[in-house]
Amino acid sequence: MQRQRPDLPSTDKRWKLVNATMRRNGYAEHALIEALHSVQDAFGFLDTDAMTFVADSLDLPLSKVYGVATFYHLFMLKPQGRHTCVVCTGTACYIKGAGALIEGIEQRFGVNPGETTGDKSLSVMTARCVGACGLAPAVVLDGDVIGKLGTDQLVERIEQETRE
Repeated sequence: MQRQRPDLPSTDKRWKLVNATMRRNGYAEHALIEALHSVQDAFGFLDTDAMTFVADSLDLPLSKVYGVATFYHLFMLKPQGRHTCVVCTGTACYIKGAGALIEGIEQRFGVNPGETTGDKSLSVMTARCVGACGLAPAVVLDGDVIGKLGTDQLVERIEQETRE
């Protein structure tokens, strides 16, 4: 006997895309990460309603869904800014000045890693390694990997991106 699936959280058509992802995987537990990616692709972040819907649909405890969402740094639990800056804090990048880059961003934009500016123009994050050690200190700015920048150069580059 087939278990009754929960109703979509709203009439927003993006929920149909999320539900289709889970249905394509037979509402199986192994579809969790793909379902969360589907939600984030559709809505930009994972809120409590979305995680509850996924948990109910896949017949999983909310704690497991939340645990997966908070374990992987690519999942966002809050709306993100129009631009993103990810500073690598891996060993090579840290030694070559990642800490100074983070401090420069904090001073200029008033935002700490894991936060978004008040005007929603910039989200700042850190990553343990972005796999670009030869460019240390490496930064991923709006999906583009850039490296070997000093604090002033990075801040200028971010300002340029957020003005466009």
